[in-house]
Amino acid sequence: MGFSGKATYAAGADLPELMEDVSDIIGLVSPFETPLLAHLGDAQRAARSTVHEWIEDTLLPNTDSVNQTTFTPNGQDTTAITVANGVRFQVGDLVRPGNSSEVVFVTAVAGNNLTVVRRYGGSPASTLSNGLRLTILGNAALEGADAAPARFTNRVRRQNYTQIFAATVEVTGTMRAVRGHGVADELDYQKQERLRELLRDLENCVINGSAPATTPQGSASVRRTMNGIVRQIATNQFVPGQSGIPAGGGAGTELNEAVLNAAMRTAWEQSAGTIDTIVVGGAQKRRINQFVASTARHYQPTDRSFREMVSAYESDFGVARVILTRWMPADTVLLLDSSRLSVLPLSGRSFGYRDLGATGDAMAGQIVGEYTLEMRNENAHGVIRGLAV
Repeated sequence: MGFSGKATYAAGADLPELMEDVSDIIGLVSPFETPLLAHLGDAQRAARSTVHEWIEDTLLPNTDSVNQTTFTPNGQDTTAITVANGVRFQVGDLVRPGNSSEVVFVTAVAGNNLTVVRRYGGSPASTLSNGLRLTILGNAALEGADAAPARFTNRVRRQNYTQIFAATVEVTGTMRAVRGHGVADELDYQKQERLRELLRDLENCVINGSAPATTPQGSASVRRTMNGIVRQIATNQFVPGQSGIPAGGGAGTELNEAVLNAAMRTAWEQSAGTIDTIVVGGAQKRRINQFVASTARHYQPTDRSFREMVSAYESDFGVARVILTRWMPADTVLLLDSSRLSVLPLSGRSFGYRDLGATGDAMAGQIVGEYTLEMRNENAHGVIRGLAV
């Protein structure tokens, strides 16, 4: 057949090739990153039950506080001290009141009442006051004395619940058969989309989740949910201007180095570990970046970029990587010891796809995963709330 001279552009819209010109690239703009999960990494083990438990222990405490408002004869000379927890003391203890240089020697313990020798060993005098911190330096055992009664702590069991994350996909036989733009297999594409959503939701629940107040194990009508990080931190909750945390700048609630360092110091005092992860949203990440704004920075004539970003924060109380995640409350900063955090799948229940029974000319399936958060020693972590946004 000879050449007719007909060109594609002469056919107008009659040729299918001229009806559509669609790129084989699909643009996805919805956020689905999970930076905290990526930072924590895969768990080294799996949960074995819907109620996941772990064991925590502590050493005998070596601090307490004065629990009295009047002193006879006065705060410098009284030898009878009422404390909050007398069980923490024993005869022979050397005690330092507050930040003073005085050493107090305990000669008798009766309930919460201590009999002491003040200014022991010629140490300088100090003044006692209600709520004053008392630090037990150590105990001096008497040579040849009988063994003292044994003292110990009780291990405690903590727990969290697994939460099921599920999404259903369904694609007709025709939809899989036709050629789609940018998609080789519509069913596989839908699996990828739903998995991204479930991972996004998992990170959100790891941060902000909460178990039901009643029937947390779940029932036919109660959905089982996990407690997230924010929900589990009870000891180290900080608000600028309260709880020994200095006020921030501006309105008194802006995040600054004084606020961050005071919170990290308090968490450090509670734990043998250190804060190595700071989790923030966009507003507080900008505040941390501005820590460097007041420092002197020098640029060479060849420099072509201006940098004002803090990816790691190094302080006396830990070197912490700063994690930016969209799922953090805007007014909140998490201070975490990542070595004590694990996101565990229930055994055999990591995210996976399974086909559902066909009921017609369609293929259906479900992506299912069941996970929980193991957060050991909640007092090793901290949360700063109520920050300006």
